[in-house]
Amino acid sequence: MDTHEPLDPEMFDPACPSTASPFRIADKWGGLVVLCLESGPRRFSELRVPLRRVAPKVLTETLRSLERDGFVTRTDYHENPPRVEYELTALGRSLLPAIAACREWGAANFDSLLAARDRYDGGTATTAA
Repeated sequence: MDTHEPLDPEMFDPACPSTASPFRIADKWGGLVVLCLESGPRRFSELRVPLRRVAPKVLTETLRSLERDGFVTRTDYHENPPRVEYELTALGRSLLPAIAACREWGAANFDSLLAARDRYDGGTATTAA
C-alpha cells in the first residue's frame, strides 16, 4: 500500500519560480567565484590564480551566469590593453552569509560526509587530514 501523497502536478510547471532559481552558487564554481570577489573587484586573470583548476571557458560561463542573475557586474574599461573587472553587486554580497553557513556546515560534517560516501561506494571510511 502506497502511503505517499501524489505529487502536485503544478510542482514541475514550467512557470514555477523554481525554474528561474538563481542558485548557481551551488554549482561547482559559482560559490567560489563569489568568495573570490568578496574583497573587491578582480580581473579575469586575477580570478584564474585561486581558481586555477577551472578551465577558462567554464570560468567565463560561470561569470556570465552570475552576471545574468545580478550577482556580479562586469566593467569594461576600454583601455589599451583591454581591461575588464568583475565585482559583486549588493545582491551578490547578500549571498556571503549563506555561503558562510554552508562552509561552516561542511567543516562540521566533512568527516561524516566522507564516511557516508565511502560506505556507499563500498570502501572503508576515510578521514580528512
